[in-house]
Amino acid sequence: MRKSNLKLILVTALLIVGLFSCKDKGEDSSISETALTPNESRSLVVDFKETGVKIQPTMYGIFFEDINFAADGGLYAEMIKNRSFEFPQPKTGWLQPNSDIHKFNKESGILSIVKNSEENSNHNYASVKVNGSKYELINEGFRSMGIKIDAKYNLTIDAAKQRGNIKKIKFQFIEETGAVVGETSISVDHSGWKNYQAQLIATKTVLKAKLKITFEGSGVINLDMISLFPEDTWKGRKKGLRKDIVELLDGMNPGFLRFPGGCIVEGTALDKRYQWKKTIGNIEDRELLINLWNTNFKHRPAPDYYQSFGIGFFEYFQLSEDLGATPLPILSCGVACQFITGELVPLDQLEPYVQDALDLIEFANGSVTSQWGKIRAGMGHPEPFNMKYIGIGNEQWGPAYIERYKVFEKSIKSRYPEIVIVSGSGPFPEGDYFDYGWEELKKLNVEIVDEHYYAAPNWFRENATRYDNYDRKGPKVFAGEYAAQSIGTTSPENKNNWECALSEAAFMTGLERNAEVVTLTSYAPLMAHADGWQWTPDLIWFNNLQSYGTPSYYVQKLYANNPGTDLLAITEDGKPLTGQHDLYASAVKDINTNELIIKAVNTSKGKQTLVISLKGASINRKGIITSLKNDDLASENSFDNPQNIGLKTIDFEIKGGEIKIELPSQSMNVIKVKI
Repeated sequence: MRKSNLKLILVTALLIVGLFSCKDKGEDSSISETALTPNESRSLVVDFKETGVKIQPTMYGIFFEDINFAADGGLYAEMIKNRSFEFPQPKTGWLQPNSDIHKFNKESGILSIVKNSEENSNHNYASVKVNGSKYELINEGFRSMGIKIDAKYNLTIDAAKQRGNIKKIKFQFIEETGAVVGETSISVDHSGWKNYQAQLIATKTVLKAKLKITFEGSGVINLDMISLFPEDTWKGRKKGLRKDIVELLDGMNPGFLRFPGGCIVEGTALDKRYQWKKTIGNIEDRELLINLWNTNFKHRPAPDYYQSFGIGFFEYFQLSEDLGATPLPILSCGVACQFITGELVPLDQLEPYVQDALDLIEFANGSVTSQWGKIRAGMGHPEPFNMKYIGIGNEQWGPAYIERYKVFEKSIKSRYPEIVIVSGSGPFPEGDYFDYGWEELKKLNVEIVDEHYYAAPNWFRENATRYDNYDRKGPKVFAGEYAAQSIGTTSPENKNNWECALSEAAFMTGLERNAEVVTLTSYAPLMAHADGWQWTPDLIWFNNLQSYGTPSYYVQKLYANNPGTDLLAITEDGKPLTGQHDLYASAVKDINTNELIIKAVNTSKGKQTLVISLKGASINRKGIITSLKNDDLASENSFDNPQNIGLKTIDFEIKGGEIKIELPSQSMNVIKVKI
């Protein structure tokens, strides 16, 4: 994902690595004035003749990658950073009051890190020696901790009393001023390792709190897996996911969930790639990995960015099931990020990578008597996850990818012919890499090709016809990563503004009109921490307490909640609406709800009146229209005004069997009528 700005480094000396953007055409991307007169209406026709094109249940989905602190510090609700002291700098996140990690006061006590083992994943634990009568530590959390008044927070800690008389360990939420806003304590009563539990209740809502730990008495005590979660998680699961964020995802009604990336699948080198087997089982046994985005963004380095895998493959499958979404895992194909090292596994050593793919299918779908199905059942899910898709590679290109893809495909299809394999066309939507990838993948008769594009808003409006001439008998398309960039190229200054969202809405009418070819689509990246972001724009923003959907989120939501089941033709003068006079449209029917659903996007600065007649069907006398609009193309949503650009629904009357409706300027609209 997002790697073409390494190409931009070579071309323009930008100091950003690991990103992907389409070329900046240098054109004026502003919305044009419509050429229609104010009182002129447009006559459209919806033809109910069967097109034979089904809208796939996977048409509109979501793509999750751990970028912008989207997992630890985001979706995964753990509040303690470096909870088991496994970071390469094992005191990362741990401070003393009024000091920093490099200035521990040894007079009151000493925090030491003990390397327990080189063989397992939990290598370290902490040993605290209290010299006087009290010793204090603070965990700073992921850009601090958000707490809500009267909310409950569940603490767990592994501890072993070594010597002396440490009577009590006190845990307190503190504000930036040091004021206490929640407190609990435990007494360690055992010389061997034992798990202790307690609960804090916040006495105040604080955006940026921290956790202070006070050891009372003197002596030595060992600590590990200091963990803190809100009690109110998604579905109430212990040590689970952040509820408000998942609710936003659930509101999108996604058809699939692609995970876990993105470039993190590839890794900067092969030993840094994402390995799914290390992300399942007991959370304390999951091996920490440096995040690929740790320092690759020179404009916003994050040296404390690691993956604890508290949310691993089991949790991704579980989340897919919760959302009613088809799971779509992506695995390494034996090629590290080609913009960084491009390290390759020799073809004669590829077998372990292929076996990982086969074992993953068994983990997801195998019986409880199979090796990996038994592990899934042991984690609490004896029923299969019914995985149907698997992606091989992320944005690889060239002969190295094609050679390795062939090996995966042969092995997977020989054992699991029913599994649909997603291949990739590389990081760009055009050019030599793209053309070569498509040519070779067509020869292999692959099932689905993943395409990615990030570009200026005008690119999206101009490319609403992108798939009109794709081969209907060739591979299907997965528009796996796309977003309009307000700057027009990769930049930390990109905004989630209305022009971007409106342009994406226009482009998506072209995806829907070509549902015979395009079967999966997802915006990227999915989310970003307000204080930890590295890449913009993003679909969802969150801080320690709040989350909100951008205008692009509401565009995605409108499409995904109104997908329909069968494609219809909507035309003006016999032609599809692909931007003539700044109008874009697509139409579907839903055989389950007996509805006609029209998506109509007016990108002009003037209102447009539509008169829509139906050929081959009659309609009810009432309908509803749901709109997104704003007269200011630079307008955005925010934490203070999350619904600045939000959905508004009104009823309208239908007379004479025709739909006559006025589209506001610069608006995306969904028109629904019973048929």
